[in-house]
Amino acid sequence: MSLSVGIVGLPNVGKSTLFNALLKKQQAYVANFPFATIEPNIGIVPVPDERLSKLAEVTKKSESMSNLPPEVPATVEFVDIAGLIAGASKGEGLGNKFLSHIRETSAICYVLRAFTDPDIIKQGVKNPKTDLEVLKLELDLADAETIENHKKKKEQDPENLPLFSKKPFLIVLNVDEADLKNSGSLEDKYVEELGVDKNQVVIISARTEAELSELSPEDQKAYLADLGVEKSGLERLIQKAFATLGLITFLTAGEKEVRAWTIPAGISAQEAAGVIHTDFIKKFIKADVVAFTDFVTLGGWKAARDAGKVRSEGRDYIMKDGEVVEFKIGA
Repeated sequence: MSLSVGIVGLPNVGKSTLFNALLKKQQAYVANFPFATIEPNIGIVPVPDERLSKLAEVTKKSESMSNLPPEVPATVEFVDIAGLIAGASKGEGLGNKFLSHIRETSAICYVLRAFTDPDIIKQGVKNPKTDLEVLKLELDLADAETIENHKKKKEQDPENLPLFSKKPFLIVLNVDEADLKNSGSLEDKYVEELGVDKNQVVIISARTEAELSELSPEDQKAYLADLGVEKSGLERLIQKAFATLGLITFLTAGEKEVRAWTIPAGISAQEAAGVIHTDFIKKFIKADVVAFTDFVTLGGWKAARDAGKVRSEGRDYIMKDGEVVEFKIGA
């Protein structure tokens, strides 16, 4: 399954800067005036997963390959739209034209300004709590309009309407770089202030993320260490998106590729097989499952089987995060 996140915020809060950093290239136009983003920008971002490189190394050795198999990470689709302002649902600013672009996303990511750059225009921005209320109000008003239009047309079951109020959401607080070392306490502060769950709040410096995106992985780690943080904002954002949406990943490893697959927590092995190919659901026979640590420590499928660490599970087996799986499929 795909995970898509719509990035929403008032003008000049750092949405496009964050988006550019996520994609590691300038796909969105960043400028210091409202509505710099005229058309929605959509980007597919790989989910950082160090397990894949370990799987590739083990697979190369165990299968006597001359090269490492390709790594295919799970992905997140980010949709960046123009900055909303109060009255957007009624056509103010660029209006509700852009709201349609986030109706089909899995979750909404509200980006709120918490940095102190006096050179960046603060049009419509007051404080994180008030700004969040403005954004939510605009989406609620847009929902009300959708419901009203539905009542007039009576074309669709109201329970299936793509309402914003039904979507899980995350909150990104865009802070100064110096605040990153206190991200834990800041998250606690905003969790209480905004009245949300801790998994919904992420402290990020969009400017720092932009600088990190230009560095090699080794230099990124050194930069983060200097800032007193362990993981980039991207990693923490994706982790919390997975937690908020109740998603996990399972892994597959073979000569063709090593890959991470995104699934909802609590689904069965048979349903998980269908994520790879829908035909696998009806042709499912069994799933060979091994813990990631056993697979890597022992050195691949054959060694794990010889050590008795591979389990054969039936269609109703509930998948766990990080398991390495090989599905047996009938003709």
